[in-house]
Amino acid sequence: MTEQDQPETNSPQGDLADELRNLGKNLVGILQTAWESEERKRMQREISTGLSDLGATLNEAAAEFNNSSTGQRIKEDVKEFRHNLRSGEIEAKIRTDLLHALQVANAELEKALSQKSPDEPNSRS
Repeated sequence: MTEQDQPETNSPQGDLADELRNLGKNLVGILQTAWESEERKRMQREISTGLSDLGATLNEAAAEFNNSSTGQRIKEDVKEFRHNLRSGEIEAKIRTDLLHALQVANAELEKALSQKSPDEPNSRS
């Protein structure tokens, strides 16, 4: 290969590659500077402290609610529901209510069918 065939280092292509490489280095430098800044560290401390305070406040509120009469009543309701679920009472109640609803629906449909005028064809026959 002769010297005439080799690209010059001052060609626009070489400049573009150098500029892109410099851009990458500059972006890394900017990001590193931002990460190491006191403002970022202060903001991180504020967020961390705020989240800790929020957690403590929520734990305190949960403990107060848990010890309140409403909290105790809800606990008892949940225990009773769990017992009823395990004993089959809820399943039996749902089955009974569903059966009743179906019976009412069928009775109303039968009543509507029987009130048809005699000259209308009955599609049930």
